[in-house]
Formats: sequence, C-alpha cells, structure tokens
Amino acid sequence: MISMTRQHAHAARLRRARSAASLLEAFAYLSPSIVLFAVFVFVPLVTTVRLSAFTTDPLGRVSAFVGLAQYARILADPRFVHSIGRTLLFAVFTVPGTLIAGLLLATLGTLRLSKIPLFRMLLSSPLAVSAATASLMFLDMYHPGLGILNYLLGLLHQKPVPWLVNETTALPAVAATTVWLQTGLNTIVLLAGLQDVPQVLHESARIDGAGPVRAYFGITLPLLTPTLFFLLIVDVLAAFQAFTQFHVMTRGGPNGATNVMVYAIYREFYFDGRFGIAAAQSVVLFLIMLAFTLAEFRFFERKVQYA
Repeated sequence: MISMTRQHAHAARLRRARSAASLLEAFAYLSPSIVLFAVFVFVPLVTTVRLSAFTTDPLGRVSAFVGLAQYARILADPRFVHSIGRTLLFAVFTVPGTLIAGLLLATLGTLRLSKIPLFRMLLSSPLAVSAATASLMFLDMYHPGLGILNYLLGLLHQKPVPWLVNETTALPAVAATTVWLQTGLNTIVLLAGLQDVPQVLHESARIDGAGPVRAYFGITLPLLTPTLFFLLIVDVLAAFQAFTQFHVMTRGGPNGATNVMVYAIYREFYFDGRFGIAAAQSVVLFLIMLAFTLAEFRFFERKVQYA
C-alpha cells in the first residue's frame, strides 16, 4: 500500500514536471511576440497613462502631477465631446456599409462564372492601395469644379455639391472613401468564409425543396456569423482609429465637422504641444474602444453559430 502511494506521488511529480516543461517550451516560442507586444504596446500604454496624470512643459518634459484633473478637463471641453460624437457618427457611416458591401461582393465572387477569378482579383485591388493614395484619388473625385462626381451631377442637371467644404457632406464623403478602402479586406475574408461552408448542406437543402435565397439565409449566413463577428470588431476598431483620410482630405474641417478623436489627439500633441492632454485623450479613446469591443462580445457573440 505504501509502495502504491509512493508510485502515485512519483507519477504526479512527473506530470507536474512535464507540464512545467511544456509551459517553458511554449513560453520560449511565444517570447519574441511577448517582447514585441511589450515594447510596442504595453510600454507605450503605460507611458501614456502615466503622462496623462502630469502637466508638461513645451518640450514634453513632466512638470507637475495633477492626477485625474486633465480627464475632467477634456470631458468638460465641448470640442473633445464633439470629436467623440463625430467619431461615433463616422463609425455608424462606415461599419454597416463596409460589412454589407463586403458581403454582397463576396457572394458575387462565389458565382461559378468563366471570368470569376478576374472579378475576385478586382475585388481585392483596394488592398494594394494605401489610405493616403485612396484619399488623394477621392480628393480629386470630390473637387467642386473638376471632380467626376459633380460632373455626373451636372449631366443629370443637378447643382454641384461642395463635398468636403460643407459641414453636412464632409463626414459622409470621408466615410465613403473609408468604405471603399476597407471593403477589399472584408470581401476577401468573407469570400474565404463562404468557401468554407459545406456544400453538402446546400445539396441537402435543394433535395428538401429549398430555393437558393432560402438556403442562403437559412444556411450560408448563419455559418458565416463567426466571420461577420470578427469583421465587425475589426471594422469598428478601424473606424475609431481612422486618421489618414481626415489628414489628407479635410484636416478636421470644415468647422470641426470631421475632427474625429484621433485627429483631435494629433492636433493637441503636435500643434498645441499639450502632451498631457493628448495622453488623457488617448486613454479615453482606448477605454471607448475597449468598451465597444466588450459590448460586441456581450451582445453579438451569443448570436454567432459555429459549425
């Protein structure tokens, strides 16, 4: 009996030793990624949080500890509150449109046609275009006198629209640029998700008498919800972090209509030299993005159907 107890204890020690060895091996493989995350994510995050609790001189050197005073200051600033509203509205303009356009194009990309590989290549072409290049392209298209959009409106006997210099149309115009820019990624990811849907399910649905529309909404879309959920998170985070389009096309104007949070932080840091305020705004942006991500997991993940 004592011998069996010793054997069990020895076996338990061996299992713990193997588990520790596996953990060390896994840590060795993950260590390069951990180092990169620490250097480029965690350290800047901690530095930003620390800087937000201090005032700084014009050179960015810490001068005095103020705690949460700068957070109270920015949340009471109507300009920053306005930038939060602009950012939320920009996300509303871009995220649904990007998901719907990507889903539509990906569905078209699954059709069995002779030239469908060429069509798929054209769908993925926005991935090769940088945000700056796309912004310059749309900047020419939105030109009030020479842009193709106002030219087409002229052919329809409509008045030209001051796309980027009007407070009402500026944000939707930049949002349309972002939708075009982001749709390529969404299309490719959704196309991969559609190709993973088992064809046997569609064959069974056809045998049962279901038409293509019913099979699409009853089989394809439910099995595509994991991909859609992933893209929802990615697109929301991309909308909150959009910067290049605004910097190239509007510079936050007109009259603050496109002054989203990231551009407001950029101006506070580089133009106004208020580094502590910019850091506090960055922390608020991080918390908002975190809150939206958690809310998406809370309310949408339960609707995801995994195969």
